[in-house]
Amino acid sequence: MKRSAGLLLFHHTDDGLEVLLGHMGGPFFARRDAGAWSIPKGEYEPDESAWAAARREFEEELGLPPPDGEALALGEVRQTNGKIVTAWAIEADLDPATIAPGTFRMEWPPRSGQLQEFPELDRVTWFGLDRAREVIVKAQAAFLDRLAEHSP
Repeated sequence: MKRSAGLLLFHHTDDGLEVLLGHMGGPFFARRDAGAWSIPKGEYEPDESAWAAARREFEEELGLPPPDGEALALGEVRQTNGKIVTAWAIEADLDPATIAPGTFRMEWPPRSGQLQEFPELDRVTWFGLDRAREVIVKAQAAFLDRLAEHSP
């Protein structure tokens, strides 16, 4: 069973609580909005802790070091593909314009024999919780609910 871990950044604005989500890169998600946004996360092997993986993946996906600060454990969710995702929330500010996303390679178009490189996340945006629930990968919406329960 695949496991993934990530960090959900949040901050408070005059309009309320906002969370930082990334739009998944690559051709499969290029024209999608709903269900194409995720917390910055990635897979890890059993010999790595979920916390270490969450911090490593944050840096790999956004090209920035993970923020310091108190981490709020948001627990786990199981996505429809069976992957178990573990997340922590950290209060921090980040300018989406400063990201330098990591990339991945895949054969595209399918069966073409051509490898192309795509960004892990093609854009990163702050969302209010209501809008975030509309666009985030369905199972990850539980992280938003858990964060809201712990935020003033």
